[in-house]
Amino acid sequence: MIYTEISNIGHYRGMGEYLDKAFDYLATHSLADVEAGHYEIDGKKVYLNVLEYETIAEEEAFFEAHGKYADIHMAVEGEELVGVSDMARVSVKTFDEGADLYEVEGPVEHYIRLVPGKALVVLPEDAHKLKLMGKNPAPVKKAVIKVFVG
Repeated sequence: MIYTEISNIGHYRGMGEYLDKAFDYLATHSLADVEAGHYEIDGKKVYLNVLEYETIAEEEAFFEAHGKYADIHMAVEGEELVGVSDMARVSVKTFDEGADLYEVEGPVEHYIRLVPGKALVVLPEDAHKLKLMGKNPAPVKKAVIKVFVG
């Protein structure tokens, strides 16, 4: 897991070819005016999803992980909490190989406050529980870059 300013994300170059492409994209593209949708950066290896939703209570949230992709989460508008745990600390409930999606259960080790200007990079060893509200539900516009890491 990496939690940093988007403006500093280039400091993490060298971790992998496709992560470098994602970091380069963030260095040269503003997310401020991107509308909700799917955008290819490098085919299925690096792509951007922009989502709009309302945050939810933790007991309603989906706890997930991926085996072949890293996610770079960034709030464009609003804020949410993201729960993160090492995969060694959770149990796998289901796995959808085609979607590269593990559904997991277990304790959250860390809560990250995702606000505009910050980036949260979760790697295959990082289970993540998304869309968590603070005190009350709130609207969020979020960008997620999916990055193939093998």
